Amino acid sequence: MSQQKHIYVFGSSNTDMVVKSPKLPAPGETVIGGEFLMNPGGKGANQAVAAARLGGNVFFVGKTGNDLFGKQAVQQFRRENIRTEFVATDSRLPSGVALINVDEKGENSIAVAPGANAALTTGDVAPALSRLTAEELVLIQLEIPVDVVTYVIHQSAEAGARVILNPAPAQKLSPDTLARLFLITPNESEAELLTGIRVTDPESARQAAEVLRETGCENVIITLGARGAYLSSGEISEIIPTVPVTAVDTTAAGDCFNGALVVALAEGKDLRTAVQFACRAAAISTTQMGAQSSLPTRKTVESILLTES
Repeated sequence: MSQQKHIYVFGSSNTDMVVKSPKLPAPGETVIGGEFLMNPGGKGANQAVAAARLGGNVFFVGKTGNDLFGKQAVQQFRRENIRTEFVATDSRLPSGVALINVDEKGENSIAVAPGANAALTTGDVAPALSRLTAEELVLIQLEIPVDVVTYVIHQSAEAGARVILNPAPAQKLSPDTLARLFLITPNESEAELLTGIRVTDPESARQAAEVLRETGCENVIITLGARGAYLSSGEISEIIPTVPVTAVDTTAAGDCFNGALVVALAEGKDLRTAVQFACRAAAISTTQMGAQSSLPTRKTVESILLTES
């Protein structure tokens, strides 16, 4: 492995309460026969843990409540060798919580009470941003306030760091912000919200990616679930397939993809190789229940790569 650049993950930290049942309940319906699990989660925390398990040199930047869930989250980061000096604590709001239903096909529905995540401020993230250099990578999502996301992207780009945005949960962002990104990684529905183009096949993925690149975003990856990911970068415009697996829970697959992607980039891999690595890591994550509990280690992903070579 080549020398690791620092990875700064700005984002949310939640406790996930998961019920796995035969089907997702319709409005007003109660579904009996579920299995309950409680795991650390949150898109930012998931991506930080994914990157750390895969060999990344990771700082997490976010906010928790001054409660049991928040203390457990910080302890978990430290167990994963994630640096926590930029994790702020809110004395008023509780830590974030997500309620997740998962059906027997691995599909899920999620409701989030953001708590302290929603109180993250530009002042909270400023100490981490002051440390950034052009050698480093920033990974960020949209489970924290949009003004903070915008501030992080602008300040990081000014420092010369490469910024990777996972635009989830989906919401519109200004062209000026998109133009400062090294890379954006929407899924199909997020790509549609950002571009107005419904992504259903390689041609519509190409069109959506072109719209995003026209805003000034340097590179685009549209994740396509079991079909892999569409990469648009310079002369590259292609679907990169994933490995076939039997999915039991897709909850953190996108987070695993982004964490793996940024690790590969931090190691100096080219984009196509980084996407291949991320696709395999994400596929493996769907074979286990839970969010952070499903995230694979570097050894596991490399064993898949070896079997295929």
